[in-house]
Amino acid sequence: MKVNYNGLWKILIDKNMNKKDLAEKVSLAPATIAKMSKGEFVSMEILYRICISLGTNFGEIISIVEEKK
Repeated sequence: MKVNYNGLWKILIDKNMNKKDLAEKVSLAPATIAKMSKGEFVSMEILYRICISLGTNFGEIISIVEEKK
């Protein structure tokens, strides 16, 4: 399974923000942004901080994608 953060990237576009702006606003490490860009898992605490900061919920920023075998 992979995680898709396309919802988050779309919200950033709507709010005229980029990944660097998000990292600064939520105090994310560059490695965390890189993991998200690759569709890898990050902690629930990070997702929670993103949601609170952007005024969204989990379902708006992430989705789960099944990998083809």
